[in-house]
Amino acid sequence: MRPSEVLVNHAWPPSTFLGRLRNATREELLTQGTPIAYPPHRALLQQGDESRHILLITSGVVKVVASAESGYDMLLAVRIAGDLVGEMAAFEERPRSGTVVACSDVTARIIQMRALETFLTRHPDAMRAILHMLCARLRWANRRRVDFQAYDSMTRLARVLAELSQAYAQPAPDGDGTRCDLGVTLTQRELASLAGLALNTAEKSLAALTAKGLVERSYRTITICDVPKLLEFAKVVADNPY
Repeated sequence: MRPSEVLVNHAWPPSTFLGRLRNATREELLTQGTPIAYPPHRALLQQGDESRHILLITSGVVKVVASAESGYDMLLAVRIAGDLVGEMAAFEERPRSGTVVACSDVTARIIQMRALETFLTRHPDAMRAILHMLCARLRWANRRRVDFQAYDSMTRLARVLAELSQAYAQPAPDGDGTRCDLGVTLTQRELASLAGLALNTAEKSLAALTAKGLVERSYRTITICDVPKLLEFAKVVADNPY
């Protein structure tokens, strides 16, 4: 079996770009561009760079980080296998707005913008998937802006954890179906960035969620103890905008 066939038959999460495509479209896309591998902590894309390619992540997890002139780094998003990264700068023909860093061993396909545009023209379902993906990411950003004014710090952090769990969580091996591991490795500082909280506020909020029995913590690992209860506490509906 060819490597591309293995990837086509992979169970891509439905929240990802590849997970939204028809099998035939997905198979052709996975032959586009050039395969490349990155070790952990390597930058895949650099903020400010003016390159015009996108990356299709085929395995591993990456983080999107934006740096301010003051030196403050903010985690903007987490992306997994099946996701596209770098599409915003490529479509806009503007410098990269963030740095994409490998959290683990990562494989991807480098696809030049012209090749992607040709592919999207031939495959309307891929064009729709791009639009759905961009809308979902805008919805996520809008929700974070609303959360900043509408909810207290603990609820804001709970909402981020709930939506991340909907996109990335894996069932906990010792669970009964309601318990899951977050699925991505995040520091408390990174969680604070996603929720728009100061680090000490995020630490207190995470401790409060732990005291409520909604989450458990270990080194860089978070387990959701009861997903339905966390979703209810966080006031998150079933559809995930991430």
